[in-house]
Amino acid sequence: MIKKEPHVTSFNLGEDSFNLRNIILNYKHYWPWVLASTVLAICIGFLYLNYVPITYESVAKIKIMDDSKELNISSDALSLLNSTPKKNLENEIEILKSYRLLSQVVAELDLDVRYYKRQRYKISEIWNPPFFVTSHVSENTTGNILSYTIQIENSGFLIQDGSGNMFTHNKHYSNQHVEGLPFGIRLSDEAVAADYENMSFEVVIKPVKEAALQLSKDLKVQTTSANSEILSISLVGESVDRNEAILNAVIDKFNQDGILDRQLISKRTLDFMDERFFYLSQELDSIEIHKKDFKQSNDLSLITADAELILQKKAETESGVAHLQNQLSLCKLLKEAINHKEFYDPLPVKIGLENSSINDIISEYNQLVLEREKLLVSAGTENPLMTTLSKQLRSGRSNILNTLEVYQKELELSFAQLDQERNQSNLIFSGIPEKERILRAIERQQNIKENLFLLLLQKREEAAISLAITEPSIKIVDYGLTNATPISPKKSNVLALSAVFGLILPVLVIYFKQLLNTKISDRSDLERTNPEIPILGDVPYISKEKSFTKFTDRSVLAESFRILAANVDYLLPKKIKNNGQIIYVTSTVQGEGKTLVALNLSLAYASMKKRVLLIGADLRNPQLHTYFDINKNVKGLSDYLYDPETNWRDCIFDMFDENSDHRVCFSGFIPPNAPELLSGSGFEKMLNEARKEFDYVIVDTAPTILVTDTLLISKYADVTVYLTRAGVTDKRLLAFSKDLNKTRKLRNMGYIVNGVGADKTYGYNYGYGYGYAVKSTPTSWYKWLFKKLSETV
Repeated sequence: MIKKEPHVTSFNLGEDSFNLRNIILNYKHYWPWVLASTVLAICIGFLYLNYVPITYESVAKIKIMDDSKELNISSDALSLLNSTPKKNLENEIEILKSYRLLSQVVAELDLDVRYYKRQRYKISEIWNPPFFVTSHVSENTTGNILSYTIQIENSGFLIQDGSGNMFTHNKHYSNQHVEGLPFGIRLSDEAVAADYENMSFEVVIKPVKEAALQLSKDLKVQTTSANSEILSISLVGESVDRNEAILNAVIDKFNQDGILDRQLISKRTLDFMDERFFYLSQELDSIEIHKKDFKQSNDLSLITADAELILQKKAETESGVAHLQNQLSLCKLLKEAINHKEFYDPLPVKIGLENSSINDIISEYNQLVLEREKLLVSAGTENPLMTTLSKQLRSGRSNILNTLEVYQKELELSFAQLDQERNQSNLIFSGIPEKERILRAIERQQNIKENLFLLLLQKREEAAISLAITEPSIKIVDYGLTNATPISPKKSNVLALSAVFGLILPVLVIYFKQLLNTKISDRSDLERTNPEIPILGDVPYISKEKSFTKFTDRSVLAESFRILAANVDYLLPKKIKNNGQIIYVTSTVQGEGKTLVALNLSLAYASMKKRVLLIGADLRNPQLHTYFDINKNVKGLSDYLYDPETNWRDCIFDMFDENSDHRVCFSGFIPPNAPELLSGSGFEKMLNEARKEFDYVIVDTAPTILVTDTLLISKYADVTVYLTRAGVTDKRLLAFSKDLNKTRKLRNMGYIVNGVGADKTYGYNYGYGYGYAVKSTPTSWYKWLFKKLSETV
């Protein structure tokens, strides 16, 4: 028998669209909670902005002056153009953040004491408090941070420490040590005690060392760019005035530190030079006295004219000898070059020989070589013109070598004569008195000492000028400046994060709730688990209406069951004439609504003018009678099965006067042996006879996983409507129904999803209710929102 696919009431969208639609539908009905969570999170964000401390970032910029580029008034101006290496900015950053420098800033600004003003829900740091605290905590103490609450009264100060101990200081303008406390306190000169009554302040005292180390951590120093000489110094804090005061103090201390370093160098330089002047003066006096004594003892005055002439002649001969040696060397080099050169190669010309004829011959030779190379491109070696040129080149080469040989001999002869004259000059020069040499040595020492004395005198003046007019070590680009926009908390970021958190939190809760949920939610769970079993339809969840009693009803409930009846018809086998169809309605466990679905399905067929018999076959736990408000022990199926002599028609009741086509057979009394009764011949006989009198026999059977009643009578069914319920049926139980279908224990099986949208707002169920029931909107928005929240709960 060929089965017809049931008609379904949903559109088959693409996979991506289906997934997107499911995601939207899963979360859409929770929108009141999402909205409420978002509004609440934004309100919390506003509260956070109002009560959290506001911090600002202050920034100062300085340029490090390079000492190597300073103007030196004694140096040549061109020295300023020389490129010099940049100062190491990393070293300067470490100096700026050093404990030595920052401890001076802490001491100057009293940063070991911090002042806070207490407000109702907030504590804010202040920089100019109405009173001043002088700390007596040891500078090198670490880890000892003290906190005190101070109130200004007409008579003095009321102080409370962290342990709750109270202290009183009865003087406003005395900075005396408060007994039992490690500080002194006085009212500022501008403050009036009456103006600060009922105000509470908090003072936090740290050791200087601890405050300096903390400032080093908080201070951020970096270059503005990779190749920049400008340093950016930033500090984050609640008090803008405090931030800027600290930055300006750090800059001032750093500048003074650099100036003092250079002044110290200049001072040490002056001291060194004064010491050297004393020793140089003594040495110069000694040399001058020795020179005077040497001349007096040897009757010396000036160098004679003869000595000058001899020296001049000696210098000339030395120069001539060197010149001739140079010419000889060049001549030999040229000969070697010619001998090692290949024929027809150009020869070196104008290498320094002072013989013009040789240079001219070589130039002519080279010209012939160039002409031959040009001719060789277009003519062969046997060409007459080429042969002539080759002969000329060989002849010219020999002529050049001969000329060089002659010129070399001339040079050697001249060298010999000049060398003889040089020897004669040296012999005459050796006769200069040894005393003159000694005198020159003395004068040389005198000149050296005098030049050194003058150089030190010049440098001493430079050092004195540098000490008097020391330039600053930095150029201040910007003093401490603070942006009006706080860096924390940032209003836009806080509100955005609050809104995102308000959106995400309920979504995550819903997601994990659904992730941990083992119940089915809609038909997609059945399609994924048991795709081979058709789904006959979805029954929407409607809180008020359970069943429709008027056969002309056009409500959402009535129309959904009429559609379900049509889908069941597609699953039924071909109808035999005068023989009705038997439809079983069963489920896995109780509570899935099979009795109500069986009732409404029978009413749907009856409203279509079909003769319908509804049988309550759940003999162990009958529920059909509850929908008609009658006694459950009314005569019914169990009475007939127990006494086969009873006419089954006596157990049928007409419960609806409006439509005589609908009849009901209740379960009757609860028998002790329900399986035995149902497996007997009486039930089969009743169904066979009911087929002839009714178009549809709808049987409300027992749950399949709990008892075997339904499986014992499953062979009589034409269609088995297997009920699941959204939010009730466990997904793990779907394997049981899958096995029933696979093993054919239930005939012609089809799923129904009951209670779809039980946790969803109205209008979910695939357009049920189109043109029928219209829901009015609450007049007040807050009532409407409350109603939505209640529905989702």
